[in-house]
Parts: sequence; structure tokens; C-alpha cells
Amino acid sequence: MSTPDTNSRTDSEHSTNAAFVPFVPLFVALQLGVPEFLQDTVSSIVAFIPRLIGALVILLIGWVVGRVVARVVREVVDRAKIDQMALRTPVGRALGGTEQAVSGAFGKLAAYYIYLLAVLAAANALAINLLSQWVNTAVSYLPAFLAGLLVIVLGFIVADFIARVVQQSSTASETRYSGILADGVRLFLYFSVLVIGLDTMGFSVRVLYIVAQAVAYGLGAAIAIGVGLALGFGARGWVADNIGNWAGRASRGSPGFSDGTVSSDDD
Repeated sequence: MSTPDTNSRTDSEHSTNAAFVPFVPLFVALQLGVPEFLQDTVSSIVAFIPRLIGALVILLIGWVVGRVVARVVREVVDRAKIDQMALRTPVGRALGGTEQAVSGAFGKLAAYYIYLLAVLAAANALAINLLSQWVNTAVSYLPAFLAGLLVIVLGFIVADFIARVVQQSSTASETRYSGILADGVRLFLYFSVLVIGLDTMGFSVRVLYIVAQAVAYGLGAAIAIGVGLALGFGARGWVADNIGNWAGRASRGSPGFSDGTVSSDDD
């Protein structure tokens, strides 16, 4: 009973043989007109020509399809207004700061992915194992990279939106530190999104976790020390300002101090 792999391999062999048929007369002519010690070399070259033509056709098709896919991706991203929303984020500025920076980047990545698929198919047609393995590794990694980049771009857009909401909220607008609060929220969300995006790409983010933990501990300690000092100095000033009032209330409330004498139980 034949399996799908056997069937596909048989079909591939049949297609290779069919592509080789037009070159049979050329092969026979070369065999008759070359010395015997060159016949093996000529046979290898003639057998390689159909594979080379097939690989070139695959690359041409991949180039055309890649350009079409890139155009479609750019249109989709542009219509979703992601360029305008990402323009104020670090990602938009890093990609050039133009109105089509993000859509252009995603379009190029999509095109490169199609190109890599075409190169992989061409390498398989040419039976170049080393190139096939290298391109296969790149092709298998690129979807994770695209997903991580999409997480970072969309996450930064959402983080920037949340920070603006926090800054414009009624509670934050009543204080003088609304900008600082919004920047703190924005940086925290940026860092969280960056960690998630890099983890999606396959990078090790353990170092970032350690750095974040150290920063959190340091920030918590600084806040605790600052609050403690503020309460300490504030309480001292408050006690100094109110100790006179406390003494006056105590003297007025004591019966012995009302007429300038000290009452005693012996009297």
C-alpha cells in the first residue's frame, strides 16, 4: 500500500523525468561527440540543466508572489490606521517615524518570507541539502519573529493609549503629577510588552526578569524610605506647631491649674 510520501516522491520523480525528456537528443549527441573521459561530466551537466531551469522558474514565481503579498499586507496595515497610531510610539520612531513606516516594514517582512519559501523550494529542486537546511531554519523562525513584532507594535499602541487615558482622567488631572504618573504607566506597559514580544520571538528574557525584579525592589525601597522620611520630618514639624495648643488644653482641663495652684490629695 503506497503512502502519501511515496506518492509525492513518485510524482516528483515522474516530473523530473518528464522535464528531462526534451534533453535526451542533446544528451545522446554530446555522448557521441565528446571523449570517453568527459562523458560522466557531460552527463552530470545535462542532468542538472532541467533542475536549474526549474529552480529559476520557482524563484521567478516566488518573486512575483512576494511582491503581491507585500502590497496586500501594506494595504491592510495602512487601512487599519496602525501607522498613525504607532507613529507616537518608540517602534514607529525606530522604523523611520513616517506615516508608512510600520506598514512598509510588515510588507517587506511578508515579502522576505515568500522569498525564503521560494529559495527553499529552489534549493530542494537543485538538491542542495546545506542550503535547504539553512533556509528551512530561517523559514521556520520567521513566523515567530513576525508574531513577536506584531505583539510589540500593537502592545506599544495600547500602552500609549492607556497612558493618555490615565493622564486625562479626572483623578490624575487634579494633581500636579499626572504627567509623571502617565509616564510611569507607559514605561511599565512598554517593558511588559517588550518582554512578551521578545519571548514570542524565542529570545531568552530571563535577564530582563532579573533586571525588572531588581528595579522593582529598588523602587519599592526608595518609596518606603521617602515616605518614612516625609512622615518623620512632617510629624516633627506638626508636633512642634501643635505642642503649645496641647499644653494649653491640658492646663485648662486640669482643676489644679485653673487658679494657679496645684491641687493635692493631702488637702
